[in-house]
Amino acid sequence: MSEEQKNLPEGVRRVAATLREAGHAHPPVMLDDAARTAQQAADALGVGVGQIAKSIIFRRRSDDAAVLVITSGDRRVDEKKVEALVGRIGRADAEFVKLKTGFSIGGVSPVAHADLPVTLIDRELYRFDEIWAAAGHPHGVFRLTPADLEKLTGAPVADVVQAPPAA
Repeated sequence: MSEEQKNLPEGVRRVAATLREAGHAHPPVMLDDAARTAQQAADALGVGVGQIAKSIIFRRRSDDAAVLVITSGDRRVDEKKVEALVGRIGRADAEFVKLKTGFSIGGVSPVAHADLPVTLIDRELYRFDEIWAAAGHPHGVFRLTPADLEKLTGAPVADVVQAPPAA
């Protein structure tokens, strides 16, 4: 581990190690300002809000499993569509998110979770050649493609969002 990596927050180090082990070309970068929302991340990176891969955690009611929905930053998750794929879900509070993922809300990465979640990838992410995801801390992000996200998570791509508003 390099000296620079030792200074990273623990969650970012976990994500960096996972990405390195997978042979991913883009390590996490730390932003000057927190990127707790997709809009904040997009502004900091100079990209469209849709290029931010949001990690939304739900709690599956049948077995208390974490359900991770990775969606485009300009879309809203349609909980009914998610339930049709994984069973009944409910909201996850900050304590549940931290316990199940090892990350705090605002920095949940799509990889390097404490417990492997049930994961779904929003097909809307494929509108973009390049996307950015949280890297385990509100200031940490990493660059990838939608195909990289599929490879890194092993998750299926699905229709999990509400229809965008008519222009």
